[in-house]
Amino acid sequence: MSPRRLIFVPTYNERHNVERLCAELLALPLAADILFVDDGSPDGTGAALDALARRHPRVTVIHRDGKLGIGSAHSAGIAYAYDRGYDLLVTMDADFSHSPADIPRLLAAHTAGVDVVVGSRYLESDSLPGWSPYRLFLTQFGHFLTRTFLRVPYDASGALRLYDLRRIPRELFELVTARAYAFFFESLFILCRNGIRVREIPIVLPARVYGDSKLTLREGLRSGRFLLKLVAGYALHRERFVRSRRVDTLRPALSETQGWDEYWSQKRTALGTVYDVVATVYRRVIRHNLRRYAKRSFLPGARLLHAGCGSGQVDQGLHARYRITAIDISERALTLYARNNWLANRIEQASIFDLPFEAETFDGAYNLGVLEHFHPGEIRDILGELHRVLRPGGKLVVFWPHRRGSSVLFLSALRRLVQGVLGREQKFHPDEVSLLGSREEAANLLHAAGFVLCEYYFGVRDLFVQCVIVAEKRDRRGLPLVLQLTPQTTIS
Repeated sequence: MSPRRLIFVPTYNERHNVERLCAELLALPLAADILFVDDGSPDGTGAALDALARRHPRVTVIHRDGKLGIGSAHSAGIAYAYDRGYDLLVTMDADFSHSPADIPRLLAAHTAGVDVVVGSRYLESDSLPGWSPYRLFLTQFGHFLTRTFLRVPYDASGALRLYDLRRIPRELFELVTARAYAFFFESLFILCRNGIRVREIPIVLPARVYGDSKLTLREGLRSGRFLLKLVAGYALHRERFVRSRRVDTLRPALSETQGWDEYWSQKRTALGTVYDVVATVYRRVIRHNLRRYAKRSFLPGARLLHAGCGSGQVDQGLHARYRITAIDISERALTLYARNNWLANRIEQASIFDLPFEAETFDGAYNLGVLEHFHPGEIRDILGELHRVLRPGGKLVVFWPHRRGSSVLFLSALRRLVQGVLGREQKFHPDEVSLLGSREEAANLLHAAGFVLCEYYFGVRDLFVQCVIVAEKRDRRGLPLVLQLTPQTTIS
């Protein structure tokens, strides 16, 4: 089924433009409806739009009482699109500074892994023909401010955009407060901070021919003050700019037996603090390795499952590239994960022995320091569930401590030291009953679950912390989807 498309155009005193603009939009080879929102234009724009709506069933007009602001108009148009179930929303100006011919180019640039397409004035040197030096200075200076202070590298003040509303949670737009021109950079700032993926295409904006520019110096100064308030607000109250995280814990029958809730909740003793310091160092190594192997194994925009996510400190930074669903059986761990990963696609309490997802839901999966806490039979069951929810050809990345791993040796030495000094056993985390011994052991377990081992690494690059394993799901005939396998194997 083709996506439902809506083209939105706000108007104020555009009577001389709307009929021609509407004709050009209707002439595009697109199955798109058109929405005009008019802010009580005194020049008769509203009446002209009503006449167009009577002649063309695909045209709708909303009249508002008075000039309520262009940002407010865009918010109204976005709400209209969500309320009526549109999939794609294109926004543009009514003064022909945006060419209707650019809309097919926006749609063509909207590919997998892209949520917003922005028409940019800054990708090509001759994109602003006929602009006065004064207007050139204002727009370039505004672009400098949004790049520098908001760290938004795109054309953040332009209105020519395509939104994929299927991929953008509506509550993100509800976080936008600006009602005037600041709406454009505030909305893009919030979308970027929440992991929405943006692509730009170059556009040409000729100097306005019909009517006068509505962006006055006064409005520019007002937008500048708003930008500074936005920067200060984000520094002081970052949580206001990200959607609230909801952890799905609607499975009252679930309970964990290994002590993970206690592990994630416990108050640390002096020895526990030593453990935490060392664990923090190891997490930095694991985070670096995870990013490296994720980039090699998963395409941008891939739907990934983090099975046994824990507190998720190593996931930070991945959500802008992938759509990650995080599951764990420990409610306390999920609470920490939500705190550390505002941008996660979904966070849910679940058992890795019974994943609450349909077959072939995910493009890839990974877990870090999980399998060693289970016996071989349980590991086969876990791998079988991961195999079920992965699509054919999907990759599985596993970080699994080796029996001779530096983290294992350090904790073993620390426990012996504590026992010798204090005369009692000190337990830092749930038992590791299945430390990995060799590549062959990993390959056999994976093969039994329907995976092919692609890579295996245990070496100095990651300080011998854990083995890194990359496996691929076989297709339905039981054959690997890789033509050649060249395992990268280093065992110390």
